[in-house]
Amino acid sequence: MTRQTADKDNTQKEALTRRDMFGVGLAGASVALTACATTAGSAHAEEAQEKTKTKKDDKPQPITDLNLTPTTSAYIAGIRSAEIKPEFLELGKRHILDTLASAVACRDLEPAVLARKYAQFKSGDASNAATVLATKERAGIVDAVFAGAMIAHGAEINDFIPSAFVQPGPAVVSTAFALAENRGNSGKDVLHACIAGYELSGRMPKALGIGNLYYSGIANHGIGPCFGAAATAGAMLGLSADQIANVMSYAAQQASGSWQWLLDVEHIEKSFVFAGVGARNGVEAALLVEAGFRGVRDSFDNADGYMNQGVFRGGDRKPKYLIEDLDTRSELPLTAYKRYPVGGPTQPAVQALLELQKHTNAATMESIRIEMPGRWQAFRDAEMPALNLRYLASIIVIDGKLDFVAAQSRERFLNDTQVHELMKRVEIAHDPAQESGTGEERTESARVTINDTKTGTHEQYVPWVRGFPSHPMSRADVEAKALELMEPALGKARAKDVVDATRNIEQLQSAADLVQMVSGS
Repeated sequence: MTRQTADKDNTQKEALTRRDMFGVGLAGASVALTACATTAGSAHAEEAQEKTKTKKDDKPQPITDLNLTPTTSAYIAGIRSAEIKPEFLELGKRHILDTLASAVACRDLEPAVLARKYAQFKSGDASNAATVLATKERAGIVDAVFAGAMIAHGAEINDFIPSAFVQPGPAVVSTAFALAENRGNSGKDVLHACIAGYELSGRMPKALGIGNLYYSGIANHGIGPCFGAAATAGAMLGLSADQIANVMSYAAQQASGSWQWLLDVEHIEKSFVFAGVGARNGVEAALLVEAGFRGVRDSFDNADGYMNQGVFRGGDRKPKYLIEDLDTRSELPLTAYKRYPVGGPTQPAVQALLELQKHTNAATMESIRIEMPGRWQAFRDAEMPALNLRYLASIIVIDGKLDFVAAQSRERFLNDTQVHELMKRVEIAHDPAQESGTGEERTESARVTINDTKTGTHEQYVPWVRGFPSHPMSRADVEAKALELMEPALGKARAKDVVDATRNIEQLQSAADLVQMVSGS
């Protein structure tokens, strides 16, 4: 027997977890789990729900004395010239690269193709235009940003903030580069503006309350990126603090998204909610204000403003989190990478399968057993290929690898008879030993056992996959992932140029140079 076991390691705590938030049936739960890894037990979810209900029953009062709007607005307005900690600048570069690579890899997948088609239909002939990220196509600024964001989240490969349940990169990065190209901004402008975008993307859902959003049916995944894109756009356009206050008001009016995305099995509506709609509405808010629109200048502090409306009063809201240590702490260290093109909780099992595949093949594989914590049934029965562990195990055995396209292939998932035959031999099971107790920290994990008629039994335990905030990727890891994603489309030389340019992005006089690199021009 081959057995490689490592000590379990832990991650940061969550007050409300993705496993425990979704009582929506197996297919829905499976889709829900794609965005982030989970980190706590059911007791936390019940506690958060009870806390939400109790405080709402007590009719909590509005919070108006924190100066949220002016502090946030001043931060965004000053970000392009701000002194930012070197470690945050470095993380910003890595996440920009990760997002660009995701866009290059996903640009021909269906969500991306549909978004590109829509952008061309709406404004492909616009004179005031920008390049759609990772393509040679151009469209009006808002449509280019929208399509670029949906391209970058065309599959399960871009970054995410587990503690906020958002995926910031697609909306933030597509906004920054479209405006940089249109307005002639530098690489440094893009880097600094993206850092502001990541801050708002991660901080806003936590300030409003993760539980408040969920129990109200409002998807964090659309809320965070809307404010993140608005912050990025406001910074790129060089708007003043007073103008940014108006931008936040128009972002609040447009921030949207429903947990209905849980029902999507084709990743199209999911891409729209997680990336496209937030990017579109955020950049629109900034462009409206640049054109002279004015609104509620104290949207976050007014007793009747956005953050004090009934749905966000009480519960698990933390309004001060929006501005807490804004100049010294960042959401970037809390932002995770996906090592494999599959949902977060399936990654440990996929890593184990890839490490064990050398011991078996489609002809001799007798059975595979995958043991994991949490909602194991969701990943047994998922209707989205990149979340169905029986499907993923089968294609890894057949192909001897995990191909990016195959992992997302509905065609193969539905029609490949060899895959269907192997799926019958794959068992997904719950392992109580991998669960953490109430209040204990955790990471995603999996134990995989393969029985082969020729080579015998082989077992692999994976306690965590590198990329989660507790075990972040190094620069070398991120660059290797980016090259792997980009080389098939751009070639080795161009992919390396993108990596090198992003590593030194603050030296680019024109960020449009990087836009052209990833377009393949």
